[in-house]
Amino acid sequence: MLHFDNIPLPILFNPLKHHLGFIKDYIDQNQNSKEHLNNQTLIKDLKHLGGSLMDIYSGALSSDLVIDEIMKFIETNHLIDKDLYIKWAGKDPKELKTIELSDASKWVLKYSENEVRFVHPFPARYSPHSFRVKANTLKSAILYIICIGKDYITEEDLNIARAVAGLSPVKDVVDAEAITEMIEILRGV
Repeated sequence: MLHFDNIPLPILFNPLKHHLGFIKDYIDQNQNSKEHLNNQTLIKDLKHLGGSLMDIYSGALSSDLVIDEIMKFIETNHLIDKDLYIKWAGKDPKELKTIELSDASKWVLKYSENEVRFVHPFPARYSPHSFRVKANTLKSAILYIICIGKDYITEEDLNIARAVAGLSPVKDVVDAEAITEMIEILRGV
């Protein structure tokens, strides 16, 4: 189960969606058990990934260090107050601010309609140390590694893993290739 308790206020950050190292750790923590084919906690965690495209940070900073650097930026620039943050970042969903972390990665900070977690950071598109992926591709890769885990990847096994999250079967070779590539990235190959 995902726990966001250690992420300081006012940050709203999902490392399972935006941090490769965290995703790999999550898989390692959940991989050793084969009861995942009916695991509602796993399914609930993966629903937090949404259904669109996302950028994933793949650099050397841990998710904790990313959050620490973002927090330091917020505090240094006196943006811890919600009204001051809104004035800086804007309230419209299309308004974004970009900051740079110590490893030259770029992070978007946007306003989130959340009473206490109103700073929503995520990797910027085309940022150093990041890549873009479809949510269902990431879900499929995570499910495959946790639920199936075999080295040789078949379409049948991919579809068994996808069914766990209620995803439709893979029909397109391009989708299967994207999932296979994501599995290899998550395995560290």
